[in-house]
Amino acid sequence: MSIKNAYLQGVYEGLTQRYPEQKEFLQAAEEVLESLEPVVAAHPEYEAAGLIERMVEPERVVMFRVPWVDDAGKVQVNRGYRVEFNSAIGPYKGGLRFHPSVNLSIIKFLGFEQCFKNSLTGLPMGGGKGGSDFDPHGKSDAEVMRFCQSFMTELYRHIGPNTDVPAGDIGVGGREIGYMFGQYKRICNEFTGVLTGKGIPYGGSLARTEATGYGLCYFTDEMLKANGKSFQGAKVVISGSGNVAIYANQKATQLGAKVIAMSDSNGYIVDENGIDYKVMKEIKEVKRARIKTYLDYVPSAKYVEGSQGIWNVACDIALPCATQNELPLEGAKALVANGCYAVAEGANMPTTPDATAYLQENGVLFGPAKASNAGGVATSGLEMSQNSLRLAWTFEEVDARLHDIMVNIYKNTAAAAEEYGMKGNLVAGANIAGFQKIASAMMSQGVV
Repeated sequence: MSIKNAYLQGVYEGLTQRYPEQKEFLQAAEEVLESLEPVVAAHPEYEAAGLIERMVEPERVVMFRVPWVDDAGKVQVNRGYRVEFNSAIGPYKGGLRFHPSVNLSIIKFLGFEQCFKNSLTGLPMGGGKGGSDFDPHGKSDAEVMRFCQSFMTELYRHIGPNTDVPAGDIGVGGREIGYMFGQYKRICNEFTGVLTGKGIPYGGSLARTEATGYGLCYFTDEMLKANGKSFQGAKVVISGSGNVAIYANQKATQLGAKVIAMSDSNGYIVDENGIDYKVMKEIKEVKRARIKTYLDYVPSAKYVEGSQGIWNVACDIALPCATQNELPLEGAKALVANGCYAVAEGANMPTTPDATAYLQENGVLFGPAKASNAGGVATSGLEMSQNSLRLAWTFEEVDARLHDIMVNIYKNTAAAAEEYGMKGNLVAGANIAGFQKIASAMMSQGVV
């Protein structure tokens, strides 16, 4: 363990003893606590108030069964989760993930990260996360609807526009949000902004679909400019081919870059002429096909089995946008060897700790997910604002606000790192900048 401060070390050891099986959560907690060492050293009152012990424990964990009936008339049962982690600066806010890999450790890791990410946006949002081990892939619309209605029949009692506002995540798109919103409205008999990522006709925000990918590029662009570089003329590799990756491709291309590789769980494609995001959108959102289908549109492109190999593609900028721990040490070494000078995370914790350390040690500009992929939740916060005001802003208005938020996140992150003697370390800077706001609120509110 790399935590040296005795107080923080004790907190972390307590977590490992209580939750030895929750490896994702422990990984996220260790990274944050290590970053906070200089802050805690400068504020002994935090230890006296038991601040860190309170911050690493969720305020509430809800687990429940989700029974539903498939098209064959057979009863199926999944597990549902909602972790309401911290509400010191606002109502809980964070996505719902429907994927077979979902368990309490992953939901806690995501909820913990969400606290700091939401704080960085400057908007009044606490941190939470939820989901189920339900897999929507291969299910009919009717099956997905029945599952979502059953899921919301329990979840509704724990959420609300001023309590907890969930959004989408992996496996939860516009279809799933719509079914859950309809069930909430049906049970509660009220039309409120209880979910974000809604369809435009019933309270959704323009630019929400594009927000995480766009925000990733706005953050990366600011990071590059601060170090005398830019997207202009750069070769970019983007892992993944979902929502974040597709719109990161679009925005990076608009900023003058050429996206030469993208992937899915089966493999990756390389197109040295630049991957057309519109083609990728059709493959993934309309046809719901595998990425290999890109060759049907662009026969000159190359397809390689196995998604891990994408980090061997020579590039200037890498944007991991698929899932947690997808960029290992071997991938980081390949990126450095091929001259990559910037990595920014579009997924949640996609880079392993040893890979992150290697990239930083070798002078690669590194944007951590808490900061660089905050565009999605920032725009969800803007959707909440529009719902509260009963207004709808234009795409351009939302996009401009998103751009300003991401630029400010970079500036605040860089400033926090420099203030505590770690100039250029944006991992530490993001953790510190996000923590400071939450810590101040918690100290003001007493022992709760």
